[in-house]
Amino acid sequence: METLLIPASLLAGGLLAVQAGANAQLSKATGSPFAATTLQLSVGTLALLTLALATGTLTALASLPSVPWWHAIGGVASAFYVVSTILLFPRLGAIVSVGLFIAGQMLASFALDVGGLAGGAPRAINVPLALGMLAILAGAAIIVKGQAGQQSQPVAGKAGWIVLALLAGAVLPVQGVVNGLLRHDLGAPFVVGAVSFLVATLAMAATLLFSAAILRTPAPTLQGLPAMPWWGWLGGFAGAIYVTTVFTAIPVIGASAAVGLTVAGQQVASVFVDRHGWFRLPKRAVSPLRLAGVVLLLAGVAVIKLL
Repeated sequence: METLLIPASLLAGGLLAVQAGANAQLSKATGSPFAATTLQLSVGTLALLTLALATGTLTALASLPSVPWWHAIGGVASAFYVVSTILLFPRLGAIVSVGLFIAGQMLASFALDVGGLAGGAPRAINVPLALGMLAILAGAAIIVKGQAGQQSQPVAGKAGWIVLALLAGAVLPVQGVVNGLLRHDLGAPFVVGAVSFLVATLAMAATLLFSAAILRTPAPTLQGLPAMPWWGWLGGFAGAIYVTTVFTAIPVIGASAAVGLTVAGQQVASVFVDRHGWFRLPKRAVSPLRLAGVVLLLAGVAVIKLL
């Protein structure tokens, strides 16, 4: 099981690059990132419900009313993360924001492992764990530095936005742990993923309504959907695989290793997306410094998991 979850986590992280490209197309088609994310999450919900039905585990939903309520709300983290990206990208730039997300993810996963909250015994803060964490954080910093001229914005005087970025990253491993608790309650991973995605869909739908009613943002449109490429719908499937893999992997290989692998997978895939301009995204040169950061990320994960 463990040997399978390591490459699975790496692949799940890589699918986040697919999700980002697909969601960009969906955002253009609907004219609203909130509407696009709501649609994407609803597609993921339907996909996971279909898998639960096909595997005969859909009946596990009957046990949902008896579980602690907070075991079922992990999906709120997805909505919080998406809203944070929409707020932060114009203020900090996409590159700096992603670097801070990675830092928040790794710091939270480190705390979960050390505190024994990730489904296993508390992990001692030993030299390999400390070195691995430092390598991953250094890799994230180098990736940001290697792309500093592309989309970054000055961050001086923006402490509040920096804290929000760190929190947005931190909620993702927490979501994995909460979903893992729900899996322990229900014993059906596809049902757990569907519940998480349904909660996230409802949270994003509420955000969309708030944005339209209170902030008076333009109403989304569906007119652009017929012209959207078919792969614009893949974001929901990619997200479903990612969420299911993470809450399955965290209790087995630990939060730090699972999150580190998904982060590394995402960065490796992003290198190819940027280099070749996949998903109709602009081509960007991949600097040697950025590649070094990705290698350092992978090395940090290897140190945490293998030593």
